[in-house]
Amino acid sequence: MSAEQVIGNKALFSRFHEAINSGDAEVIAKTIDELVAPDVLFHTPAPIDATGVQALKQVWTVLLRAFPDIRVTIEDVIAEGDKVVYRNTVTGTHRGEYRGMAPTGRSVTYNEIFIFRFADGLIAEIWGVVDVFSQLRQLGAIPA
Repeated sequence: MSAEQVIGNKALFSRFHEAINSGDAEVIAKTIDELVAPDVLFHTPAPIDATGVQALKQVWTVLLRAFPDIRVTIEDVIAEGDKVVYRNTVTGTHRGEYRGMAPTGRSVTYNEIFIFRFADGLIAEIWGVVDVFSQLRQLGAIPA
């Protein structure tokens, strides 16, 4: 893979990140349609039952409903070959139903690491490691 393709993948990732931090479900869905392969493989601990781009859209619908002020702060980005890896911190306030829990009003801060694989100028596969334990503990679902 050429240096230009790696730079292009990082630019696509940046567009994706900007969209998710917009807090606007329509902007996020439109950006997913533009940047993500329809049959994207999505490997995360997300509580969803969809596949492809619908899985990714559903994740963001759930997250925005539960944490309307959600912010994803990038801590590190590494790009090599057809992959972009990023480590981030997520913050938000629990204002809507989430994983069967009624809103608590509690703030959460948790960490994630994602790997995006690109093919033909689109996000083709996503792996995610999300600190769900920390998230649920902060929401009171798991004792401290």
